[in-house]
Amino acid sequence: MSVFDDKKAGSYDPWYETTMGRFIDAVETQLAMSMFTPQPGMKVLDVGCGTGNFSLKLASQEVAVTGIDISEEMLKVARRKALLYPELKLEFKWMDFNRLEFEDESFDGVISMTALEFAQDPARVYAEMYRVVKPGGQILIGVISSEGNWGRYYLKKAKADPGSVFNYFNLKSREQMENLDREHLVASGECLYVPHDADESQMNDDGEKHYALTEKGSFVCVLFIKPVRED
Repeated sequence: MSVFDDKKAGSYDPWYETTMGRFIDAVETQLAMSMFTPQPGMKVLDVGCGTGNFSLKLASQEVAVTGIDISEEMLKVARRKALLYPELKLEFKWMDFNRLEFEDESFDGVISMTALEFAQDPARVYAEMYRVVKPGGQILIGVISSEGNWGRYYLKKAKADPGSVFNYFNLKSREQMENLDREHLVASGECLYVPHDADESQMNDDGEKHYALTEKGSFVCVLFIKPVRED
């Protein structure tokens, strides 16, 4: 059973309509899309797609997206949203990211946004992502960092509430994420410098610039490229 079943799945998307949710989604998306370069016609796997928010963003760029998640409730939401955009190439499947049920080299690119925080063995999940991407393909992983203000805040919430979803977190630093595959790492970046307790008036580009002078980014993206084999 997924930690995002039942009530949690239903409350996930409304958070994106808040000032805070819109801001965090915007800065994380900006960082991810500055690193991952989808091209029309590509087949991309979205690992831990949740309610399909990032899958929809990719599909809107004429990319065929397959989203996988372990929460059936989250996937139900994603499928309902996909019905609103019949022109997009979207498919959602129940699947454990520790065992991707795809043939080797099935996708032109793989992306995972805020999902590997829940992996007890991120290296195993990365190995599966690497296996299913084609040579020359991109693998982008975006996670909440253990070093940023938000990561520390979530871990405090976990200690205060044994039933919190944050008790399932296994947060890593930017360096630890880069070390998943240092040989094939091509870029890394961070964002979300604004702390969790900042005033809503600071949740904008100016706030990001201000806090970047003193804070570590709470969200990290790492980009790997699977090398092309030499014949």
